[in-house]
Amino acid sequence: MSAAHRVSNDDLKGSKLFDVSHVTALVTGGGTGIGLMITQALVSNGAKVYITGRREEALQAVVKQYSGPGEIIALPGDVSQKDDIKRLATEMSSNEPKGIHLLVNNAGIARDQETQFSKAGEPDLTSAQSVHDHFMSEDPSAWTETFQTNVTAGYFMSMAFLPLLVKAKESTPGYAPSVVNVSSISGAMKGSSGGQFAYAASKAAFTHVSRMLATTYSKVGVRVNVIAPGLFPSEMTTDESGSDQKSDINKKLSNPAGRPGTDTDMAATILFLAGPGGLFYNEQIMYPDGGATLVQPAAK
Repeated sequence: MSAAHRVSNDDLKGSKLFDVSHVTALVTGGGTGIGLMITQALVSNGAKVYITGRREEALQAVVKQYSGPGEIIALPGDVSQKDDIKRLATEMSSNEPKGIHLLVNNAGIARDQETQFSKAGEPDLTSAQSVHDHFMSEDPSAWTETFQTNVTAGYFMSMAFLPLLVKAKESTPGYAPSVVNVSSISGAMKGSSGGQFAYAASKAAFTHVSRMLATTYSKVGVRVNVIAPGLFPSEMTTDESGSDQKSDINKKLSNPAGRPGTDTDMAATILFLAGPGGLFYNEQIMYPDGGATLVQPAAK
């Protein structure tokens, strides 16, 4: 075949498939943990990323330490409060009149430390009284607070920012904006989640809310997908982070990969879902978990 008749493969190059240089994104909980990993991945590939969270100092630390070729902008706010969500949406409408291409609902908490085995000890699971005493010690507010941030906040954020996502669709022909909800494999595992029933139940609920959102948004051209990670280092899993807003997990895991997730694992996932290569994906659940759900009882 002559050179004049050769078919170009340019659209199949990684630089095209995972290109997010045109993307404007908002990442909740973008100052630490998985949210920071997602922010780094996007901004390292040219995206403009707003990060929101309750601790302004954590957000500003990210702005100062992590840079380009894209841009990170701190936008303090409490996504567990509907009024603050409405304020954030109004502010973003002013900042980005052409809309945003990506909303990542990543902010999450776990308030059931009173029953978490690693902190409160594991009950004798062969004794009904021991199981009863352990789990009845929990204050119901642990469930309320966990669901407020892990489920309700993501629902109202998605609804509040839907008009901005549709605007981006109109201003960026050929691109389908999306919501990416960060859930957890805890929402699919059949075990007791190390004693954290409230956290696991909230993640299962958020995964299903995401399915409902995907169906609801299908006619306006906004996609909704889920990232359900296994164990990644974060303030939630290690109780701390360093001056770089990062956390470490230095141990071998029982998953087939034998390790926790890394920045690159999360980066590959978000770049796929946000870039041109992932535009055909909608209402999908991605499990970057090192195979944990393969070797442990899970309802996937």
